[in-house]
Amino acid sequence: MKRRIEIEGIARDTLYFILEASRSTLPVEFAGLLRAEKGVITEVIMLPGTESSSKSALVRLYMLPNMRIAGSVHSHPSPNIRPSQEDLIFFSKTGDCHIIAGMPFDEESWTCYDRKGQKRDLPVLDVEIEDEDEGWFD
Repeated sequence: MKRRIEIEGIARDTLYFILEASRSTLPVEFAGLLRAEKGVITEVIMLPGTESSSKSALVRLYMLPNMRIAGSVHSHPSPNIRPSQEDLIFFSKTGDCHIIAGMPFDEESWTCYDRKGQKRDLPVLDVEIEDEDEGWFD
């Protein structure tokens, strides 16, 4: 059994990316997986083959490279940010931090849930995100 990643929060820049991506994909859902560094969610991974519509998003987990995932993120193109039955099934498969963002996609219109669909606290942290690829194209 894989060891769970203890999550302390989400980087503010990562949350802003999620909210902007959710807003820009309207009227369809945005979906991705969350990665953490040192207990802070800093990345959104978008897998090839992900399908989105105005009613759902399907993430193809078999496309996930060998990496640890802290959870998932997806948007609802409405103000309703409660998880659906399908969301709860998906939550149980990946990590323990699952963000749902809803309209109007601002700092007040998202919630984090655990793998059972219970709300969980996820502080927004002001942290510097290191760019691993820095210098590759200089």
